[in-house]
Amino acid sequence: MKNLTDRFRITGDKKFSLRAFDTAYASDYKKEDAEIILGDLIKQTAEVETELYASNRYALLIIFQAMDAAGKDSAIKHTMSGLNPQGCQVYSFKQPSVAEYDHDFLWRHYIALPERGRIGIFNRSHYENVLVTRVHPELLVKESLPETNGLEKMGKDFWKQRYESIRDFEKHLHRNGTIIIKFFLHVSKAEQKKRFLERIEDPAKNWKFSAADVEERKYWDQYMDAYETAIRETATPENPWYVIPADKKWFTRIAISTTILDILTNLKLKYPVLPGEELKKLQSMKQKLEKE
Repeated sequence: MKNLTDRFRITGDKKFSLRAFDTAYASDYKKEDAEIILGDLIKQTAEVETELYASNRYALLIIFQAMDAAGKDSAIKHTMSGLNPQGCQVYSFKQPSVAEYDHDFLWRHYIALPERGRIGIFNRSHYENVLVTRVHPELLVKESLPETNGLEKMGKDFWKQRYESIRDFEKHLHRNGTIIIKFFLHVSKAEQKKRFLERIEDPAKNWKFSAADVEERKYWDQYMDAYETAIRETATPENPWYVIPADKKWFTRIAISTTILDILTNLKLKYPVLPGEELKKLQSMKQKLEKE
């Protein structure tokens, strides 16, 4: 299990390249075994989640980033299916509202962070501000920042400062007990095309299809460059990225669940131990109940 997690972890290698990662990789796992393996991983994770909730020392923030049709929604659905809903919260970040544009780009994400003892899931995240805006810098005008008055004058310093803001934000969270797991679901362009066609051909999936998603395929190379740079600039030992192969959804789910379980287990969580006086009270209450 540990080796699988280590294989996909990126901690700040300046030579990092997405081309080095096989989108169809599945290790030695077989599809016919996936359901049983995933079920066992979810069961173990649910047990550790209870300890996370009871100990109330850490929060877990899981970030999902990917190109369209990479399987973010289904990954969240399948890997989190066995967890206690009381301990989880999911936020799907869409285009910012007027109120959100009137704050800094991290604001709406900060107020959505999970409390201690809980698992928060970001379906897309603050990284959209160095991904879609990097590919479509004209969107920055909506942020009304001084630097965006003249987009043609924006230099590399703007993006360096934005990456720095993200690193500082995540460093602050880590210092204060929020464990961050950042997943990039790495799907191939060919597999994305296949899934788009399935959405068109299957009436049950028509609602998932958006013509805008097909238009964005024209910017595939720019998006890959943006993802590669964002991962390279924001991966640290404390807050690494995990580049997960996404061409085979069944393996993607195993890899995600394995990583989450591995990280939670390494926290060495324990149920709270009551002080001696409180234990005595429990015994006293037990005796009263038994005498009823």
